[in-house]
Parts: sequence; structure tokens; C-alpha cells
Amino acid sequence: MKLGGIIRFTMVDFPDRLACVVFTVGCNFRCPFCYNKDLVLGTAKEEDIEAFFQWLERRRGKLDGVAITGGEPTLWKDLPEFIDRIKEMGFEVKLDTNGSNPDALEEILKTGNVDYIAMDVKAPLVPKEYARVTGGWSDVESIRRSIDIIMHAGIPYEFRTTVVPTLHDERSIESIGEAIRGARLWALQGFVPAETVLDPALRNEKAYPPWKIRELAEIARRFVEKVELRGV
Repeated sequence: MKLGGIIRFTMVDFPDRLACVVFTVGCNFRCPFCYNKDLVLGTAKEEDIEAFFQWLERRRGKLDGVAITGGEPTLWKDLPEFIDRIKEMGFEVKLDTNGSNPDALEEILKTGNVDYIAMDVKAPLVPKEYARVTGGWSDVESIRRSIDIIMHAGIPYEFRTTVVPTLHDERSIESIGEAIRGARLWALQGFVPAETVLDPALRNEKAYPPWKIRELAEIARRFVEKVELRGV
């Protein structure tokens, strides 16, 4: 497994825990609004995994957990061993995923070594629409399976959607809401233009104003137990 970045302290990426964040290299999506261009394209500077574990050893009693994100972590076959090692050190684990690899996700969750999981639901589960938002991924049945696996895993979880004006509207939110109906938490994240996003055309894209995100959140609340707004 390759790590392309580490955040050594966070109070926001792992709910109710003091944590660090590790970023895995590589992704099978090409979402035009993705901020982690170097991770997605595999050009990020690689971190030394053994050095990370040596550092983590010194954080015993100071950190509660490790959030594993990407890229897409489930692309790495040795992810379960990486998680096992973290758990053996006494830390909790949060896993972020795009939901494209339900078989790997199911096997990882069966180990009982993941304490919290977050999945991005990018668009309505319609092949053409999902492909447009992810840069080509149209296998929405894999996404649907991952949603079901997560909702029945018996651990805290959340679904997330980054809302981009050119890609998402009221109908999009309604359709995604139907796909995750009954979920415990859905986070709507406002897109913020930046020089690091994958698609240059979106680097100067005008974001939705906060009032618009709040309107979309009211729609979302019809489908799930709780809605959170982030980056708004």
C-alpha cells in the first residue's frame, strides 16, 4: 500500500475522536471537483509507512484513532493488514470509501476492525449520471451494494455528497436521498473552487451560496435521520 499524505492531528475528520489522517495513493474515479489531484493521479510524494507506524507508536494515549482516506483505500489488497496493525496498537479506525469495491468493503467490515465508515454518494444512481460526476464510473450496482452493506454493518456511518452547481440540483438530492433512505447521517459538503481540483474548468466555478445549500438540505432531511452541512 502507498501513502501519499498524513495529517497528524484532526478534531473534525473522525467524529468525537482526536485522530490523524492517512491518504492512500490512487483512485478509480476521476471526479472533476476532486481536491486530491496528486493522490488520484498517483503523483503525490510517497510517505514511509514504517516511519508512520513508528510515529503512531509515540501517539499512544494522545490520539484516539486513525482515519484512512484517499484516493480510494479499498483498491489496496493489503488494506486489511494495515487496518489490523492500527487496531493492534489500540487505535480506532475510520475508513472513507467511494463505494466502488463492495466485495473488499464487505470483507473488511466483517473483521470488526473498522469503527466508523464514511461513503461518498456522488450522484443519482443512474449509470449516465454517475459516470458524468465520477469521470466514467457507471457501475451503479456496486454503489448500491456498498450502501446496503454499510447500512447493515452495525457500526456508525455516514454518507456524503459534495454539491457542485453544474452537477447537482434539487432533483439530484431527491434521487440520492431515495437511494440512502433511512440512513443515520447524510453530510452535504459545499464545493469550494480551488487550484487543486482535477478539472481546470471548475477552478473558477462559482459555488452555491449558503442559502442554496440549506435549501437542498431541507430536501435531504426528508430521507435520512440527520443532515449535516460542511464547508458552508
